[in-house]
Amino acid sequence: MTHSRFTSTLIAGAVLGLASSAASAVDWGGYFRAGPGATRSDASRACYGLAGPGLKYRLGNECDIYGEFALSQGFKTEGVDYKAVLMTNLWNPQTDTGDAKLGINQMYLEGKGFDLAPNATFWMGKRFYARADVHIVDTFFTNLSGVGAGVTGIDMGAGKLAFSYFKNDQDAVKSGNRFNAELFDVATNPGGSLHFVGTATDGNFTGGTKGLGLSVQHSQDGFLGLGGNNSLWLQYAQGSAGLDGNFGDLTAPSAAKSMRIVESFTWQQGVFGGQALAMWQQDKNAAGVKTTSISLGGRASYGVTKNFKLVSELGISQKKPEGGETARLTKFTFAPTLSTGPGFWNRPELRLYVTTAKWNDAASNVTGQAAFDGKTSGTSYGAQVEIWF
Repeated sequence: MTHSRFTSTLIAGAVLGLASSAASAVDWGGYFRAGPGATRSDASRACYGLAGPGLKYRLGNECDIYGEFALSQGFKTEGVDYKAVLMTNLWNPQTDTGDAKLGINQMYLEGKGFDLAPNATFWMGKRFYARADVHIVDTFFTNLSGVGAGVTGIDMGAGKLAFSYFKNDQDAVKSGNRFNAELFDVATNPGGSLHFVGTATDGNFTGGTKGLGLSVQHSQDGFLGLGGNNSLWLQYAQGSAGLDGNFGDLTAPSAAKSMRIVESFTWQQGVFGGQALAMWQQDKNAAGVKTTSISLGGRASYGVTKNFKLVSELGISQKKPEGGETARLTKFTFAPTLSTGPGFWNRPELRLYVTTAKWNDAASNVTGQAAFDGKTSGTSYGAQVEIWF
């Protein structure tokens, strides 16, 4: 049996098993994006972005097809509340799904109500965990996801604690260990709270290194009375720890250090809504050479009618290695959109879009396509559906 057939059979069996055990208790949800697009002749649909987190603005700038679909079932046994989750995903870097990769990105069990800590939740398996993103750049600036085990929701009065352990052994030789400690829901002001994430990593092989990281996120509801919220991250990592609280390069020495500041707010005033981002990041490699990344941009939507809105997005990104030239990219998208409502977060959205981008010589070919070698601009157009449910 081929790998793809085996994976498909495994997924189908797991789904049927989960659904058949108690069909009335199964919840289904997910996310997907898909649609056709084109650019200049003799080239596939092109997308434009600099390498690195937060440096690619996604509206009208996603060349892939992607979906994730989750089944979850809750049940109660001997006073303990359990929930089992299975999420499959489908991905292809271009439009066609002919050779799409099908896999499982979540499969875990959690339980709450155990007598030794009745208010805490214990979990084990593969899961998305402690993720916090900025939607317009499709970047999770905090992301502890992986294969592991942990406990969360330990009430400390002034906040809640969580502890987790993750293992990375996709490479049979170069495995790694990660420990995370969190303190969250720490109230700071009306509508405001803090989330602290500590990370310790260890490359468990010859040449593997250790790492440490600390991330602090402040979240504010009702930001400036604009009908939205605000997130501010301050993050530091060194060695083999990642800025997002996950694994980094398991061979990076302690001299390798990174710092990041991210500010993002979302608003909704009547039919006018949007999200904005400002990011500064500095990475220092083992040789002491620093690279500074900056990203500034936003997406705005205006509801013309209940189900029709005009959406636009402008993003400016740059990346400068110490002693080198600054790579710079500017991208703009205009997208007439059908939706279930006029709000920024209303989904599903059915979009038509036109995207144009310009970049300098130092940015090289931001599309990765040979047709753009030596070029410094491009225009793409297409249609896209985005939905979460």
